[in-house]
Amino acid sequence: MDATHPADQSEHPGRIMSGEMAEQPEVLRRILDRGAPQIHETAALIAARRPRFVLLTARGTSDNAALYAKYLLEIRLGLPCGLTSMSTTTAYGARPDLRDVLVITVSQSGGSPDLVDSTRAARAAGAITLAVTNNPDSPLAAVSEFHIDILAGPEKALPATKTYTASLLALYLFTEGLRGADGSAARALPELAERILDRQDEVRRLASRYRFAERMVITSRGYGYPTAKEAALKLMETSYIPALSYSGADLLHGPLAMVDNISPVIAVVTDGKGGEALQPVLDRLRGRGADLVVIGPSRQVDAASAGFTLPTQGVPEELQPVLEILPLQLLAYEVTIARGQDPDAPRALAKVTETR
Repeated sequence: MDATHPADQSEHPGRIMSGEMAEQPEVLRRILDRGAPQIHETAALIAARRPRFVLLTARGTSDNAALYAKYLLEIRLGLPCGLTSMSTTTAYGARPDLRDVLVITVSQSGGSPDLVDSTRAARAAGAITLAVTNNPDSPLAAVSEFHIDILAGPEKALPATKTYTASLLALYLFTEGLRGADGSAARALPELAERILDRQDEVRRLASRYRFAERMVITSRGYGYPTAKEAALKLMETSYIPALSYSGADLLHGPLAMVDNISPVIAVVTDGKGGEALQPVLDRLRGRGADLVVIGPSRQVDAASAGFTLPTQGVPEELQPVLEILPLQLLAYEVTIARGQDPDAPRALAKVTETR
C-alpha cells in the first residue's frame, strides 16, 4: 500500500492512519519472530495453573480483540469465558471470588484507570492476571502478574489499526500456547496481509458506494463477528456514519426489518463453520434486495453484487479475522477521505480514553 509522509499533514489528511495500516505485515512478522517465544513461555506458566474460567476485560477496539479471544478460548480449549463488566468492581465495589480464574485485560496503551483498577481488584480477589498491551511500562502491565507485549510500535493515529491486528495475533499465539501448540499456521499471515493491503485501489472503488450513506449494517457469525464489530467502530469513528454491527443470528431477530434496497450491508463471511452459519442470513438479505457487499472467500463474493475476495485458502478459520479486518480498515479510511474528512483526527476523540 502506498503510504506518504509529507511534512504538512493538513494537506494530506489520513497520512498517519495510512502509514500505520501499511506497517501491519511487518508488525505481524515482528510478533512471530520476536514475540512468540515470550508469549509461549507465558502461556505455559499460566497453563500450569489450570484456570477454570476466563474473564476478558477491555474497551473499544481492544474489546473487539477480547471478543475474538473468547471465541478462540471456548472453541480451541473448551474453556468457558465471559466479558467483564468493569463497573461492578470500579463503581459498585463488588469483590467476586476469582480464585483459579484467568483475567485477561487487553489495552493498547494500558493506561485507562478503570482497566487498571479492575485488574488490580481481580488480582486481589485471587485471579491470575494477564495484561496484553502495546506498552510494557504501562500502569496496567505493572499491576498484572503476567504481561504480553504486542510489539506494534508507537501508534499515533486515533483510529487503532496495527494494534488491533497485533492483539489478535498475540491472543491467537497465547491460546495455542495454552494448548501446547506452536501456532505455526500464523506464519502465512504477513505475506497475505501485504497482498491484501496492495489492493487499496479495489477498496477505493468499493468506497464510492458509501460516500453518501446515512447508515450501514455489518454482520457476521462465529470468528467473523468481532471483525464486524471492529469494522463498524472504525467506520463510525472516522467517517461518522452510524454503522450497526450484528451477529447474523441477532440480525434475524428483529433488526432485519430496517434493511431495504437502499440500506448498505456488509457481510463478513469467514471461510468455515461461521460462514456456513451465516448463509441463511445472506439469503434473507438478498431476498430483501439489500445493497449487499461480501468480504470473504471467492465463491461468496462471486454470488454477491459486490465484494472483496480474501485469500482464505489454507488459512484456518480461527486466523482469518487477522486478514478480514484489513480491507475494512482501508474502507473506513477511503470512505472518510471521500467524505472530505481526516481519518487521523476524528472529532471529540483522544488516543488514550480515561474511563473510570
